[in-house]
Amino acid sequence: MKSQDLCEQITASIIAELEKGVMPWTKPWAGSGGPVMPRRHAGARYRGINVLILWGAAEAAGYRSPHWMTFKQALEYGACVKKGEKSTQIVFANKVMRSKVNDTGETVEKNFSFLKAYSVFNAEQIDKLPGRFAVPAPAPATVAGGDPKDWEAYAPSFAWFEAIPAEVIHRGERAVFIPSQNRIELPPRDVFFSPEAYFSTRAHETIHWTKTEKRLNRDFGAARFGDEGYAMEELVAELGAAFTMAEIGHQPAIREDHAPYIAEWLKVLKRDNKAILTAAAKASDALDYLEWFQPSASGQQAEAEAA
Repeated sequence: MKSQDLCEQITASIIAELEKGVMPWTKPWAGSGGPVMPRRHAGARYRGINVLILWGAAEAAGYRSPHWMTFKQALEYGACVKKGEKSTQIVFANKVMRSKVNDTGETVEKNFSFLKAYSVFNAEQIDKLPGRFAVPAPAPATVAGGDPKDWEAYAPSFAWFEAIPAEVIHRGERAVFIPSQNRIELPPRDVFFSPEAYFSTRAHETIHWTKTEKRLNRDFGAARFGDEGYAMEELVAELGAAFTMAEIGHQPAIREDHAPYIAEWLKVLKRDNKAILTAAAKASDALDYLEWFQPSASGQQAEAEAA
């Protein structure tokens, strides 16, 4: 499949879900396992639109393994794709530098972006892989009975967010990032219906926090609801929150005010079939940035902004 055709197919499938009132990134787990980010054969997580593609493929087929690889990569492990298995097409995005003659006759170097489609298989479609690719046991629900607000069970998630140097104030009734004050405001955590609702909301606003000029300098050129730029930033925050929740092992909660946002996203996606690729790429950039502050990213924090 050509990359352009794949872009159109991806956008069409997401539009179809949104028109049903469903945000396809709100179920980021493989099969009946737990929340999981899809990963390459060597362990690195996939980024951008490929996350959404592989989430959809895993849900449709019931795969619980997070690992995906090409036919050739499977052979390198001494493994083989099972007979009759069908691949999932994802995209590789890159830039190349090419010479171009401008209007004045000068030869200038210019970056050109391109997409290339290629095929991968889930580890469950492959025989004779090393033991580290074994399918994990189904993960228990985040809260299995008992008190649904047993906050102590979420200590690792609190630690993940607390490692990020964003000022967060818990007060009032609104969830918002205020750029002029460089601050996130959230309602007190106990007013949320569930820990997932709290962490999803905190993730959403923390993704917004990454957009400032001193951080990722993400600016779509509009700041009011109803503007295309506003819709794009909200789409980045929604995807980034879903990516974050999967990375820390939680199912994202569905926003109560999702309906008007869906209507705005549909306008954007129907006008530009590459908008979802842009938003997903920016969401991955935001998650990468937030992970610089984690203890596991030792040595990188010094390079990241400390305030």
